[in-house]
Amino acid sequence: MTGIKTTGEKKLMLFSGRAHPELAEEVAHQLGVDLVPTKVFDFANGEIYVRYQESARGADCFLIQSHTAPINKWIMEQLIMIDALKRASAASITVIIPSYGYARQDKKHKGREPISARLVADLLKCAGADRILTVDLHTDQIQGFFDGPVDHLTALPVLADYVGAKVDRSKLTVVSPDAGRVRVADRWCDRLDAPLAIVHKRRDKDVANQVTVHEVVGEVKGRVCILVDDMIDTGGTICAAADALFAHGAEDVIVTATHGILSGPAADRLKNSKVSEFVLTNTLPTPGELELEKITVLSIAPTIARAVREVFEDGSVTSLFEEQQ
Repeated sequence: MTGIKTTGEKKLMLFSGRAHPELAEEVAHQLGVDLVPTKVFDFANGEIYVRYQESARGADCFLIQSHTAPINKWIMEQLIMIDALKRASAASITVIIPSYGYARQDKKHKGREPISARLVADLLKCAGADRILTVDLHTDQIQGFFDGPVDHLTALPVLADYVGAKVDRSKLTVVSPDAGRVRVADRWCDRLDAPLAIVHKRRDKDVANQVTVHEVVGEVKGRVCILVDDMIDTGGTICAAADALFAHGAEDVIVTATHGILSGPAADRLKNSKVSEFVLTNTLPTPGELELEKITVLSIAPTIARAVREVFEDGSVTSLFEEQQ
């Protein structure tokens, strides 16, 4: 006999960076595994050191890291962790990015601009990532930036089922905050069997670089409006859209978003907004100063864990969402 036979058993290992360890712990709990012990620290000059405390040789490795603030540090840490896994002879490296950094820079709006979302994908591939698993990209086209499989999960079932269970659906209207989110809002309409409205932004010709006019297309008077977006950063766009809905006679406004970036003036804007509730997921850690009663954070961990299990067992990630239609 020539060669050596092995048992051929696959091994799943889950790793986490330091950006959002709470989410990683939730995913590990859902999978029934422990996070691999990892030694990670910063040198005095800011360089990052990584060493795993267990062997990853021949294992299917899943590395979770959200791109939150300080975003450049956590992306660099993730790249270093991927490189460490590649050099540790991992059988496969799946990078779990609940919130993909630089996703808004997905195309050139003007000359001499970068396409930074593509750059991030190239860096991940160069570092050694075999597969990306992410949640609600800013635009679907980012999937094509990575030369390998991309599992694009959505938080729509989690968010829509929560909202649908607490409001009178006969009074519900789904609202897109701009033309770019209409396709996503349309999927909400299908799930909740609700009509669609759109907030159309127009710039005042007398005020440079400032949105001052919001037109509402669709019936919102006396309705409970669900504003759906992929992310809330400073809160300016979504709060202005909500004000436009109230100005057009909306009875109530609930805002939903997958990624709560919530930077800069977001705390004051959300606190002072007439919106009754902001519903987010925990793809990103919620800043402590934003622990307001009107902010509800739902867990995306079960969705990520089920996708990880499907990938590991060579199943179908798409089936997770087809069965919930």
